[in-house]
Amino acid sequence: SYSTGPSWHHWLGTDFIGRDILSQLLAGARIAFMVGISAAFMSILFGTVIGMIAGYSGKIVDTLLMRLADMIMVMPTLLVVLILSSLFGQLNIWTIVLLIALFRWPGVSRVIRAQTLSLKERPFIDAAKVAGASHFRIIFRHIMPNVLPLSLLYMTFRVTSAIIIEAALAFLGFGDPSAVSWGMMLQWVWKTGNMFQAPYWLLPPGICISLITLSFYMIGRALEEVLDPRLRKEVAQE
Repeated sequence: SYSTGPSWHHWLGTDFIGRDILSQLLAGARIAFMVGISAAFMSILFGTVIGMIAGYSGKIVDTLLMRLADMIMVMPTLLVVLILSSLFGQLNIWTIVLLIALFRWPGVSRVIRAQTLSLKERPFIDAAKVAGASHFRIIFRHIMPNVLPLSLLYMTFRVTSAIIIEAALAFLGFGDPSAVSWGMMLQWVWKTGNMFQAPYWLLPPGICISLITLSFYMIGRALEEVLDPRLRKEVAQE
């Protein structure tokens, strides 16, 4: 192994082929944010639209969409993506983002559906129907603005899960080899046998994954306190 420790020229040292670890760490931050935010946005978009349609339509459409959500919800996302990776080879980063989004929308859709069922009984929806508004206009003009805060809340939690799934895939060798991600850095340090010999290579990506997921989780908890009246009352009493 050609891995070297920290120095003035390479603050976190170099990897097995002499590449600067700090540069990889910074490049991995871009991949983490891109994967986390893109996958979370797409899953929230799918979940919000499907939840609103299911809640507003009711009956057969609601039943079909929610049964589909139930089937996808019970599938372990990481295991399914691993199976697809083993069948089709290593996936590129955007394919991983799409797969994460396709398997992470059901939980959001159920929450948005419940909110939509409550909203569609409100007087302003009846007024919109009497005024001749179309179903499309009612869903996207009157219901959507009222469910978006909940969608934003769940998006912060989805970012954390997307980052962890991508890192796990890369560490297990199913990530995109052309993308320098934190998970791929961990895979390289493990595959080259430097897991215990090079802590300056092992610890930084692991710590960064932990910190970024913790940060988005804390943002989600803070938003939850703002958006949930019951939590606001508990905080005020304390």
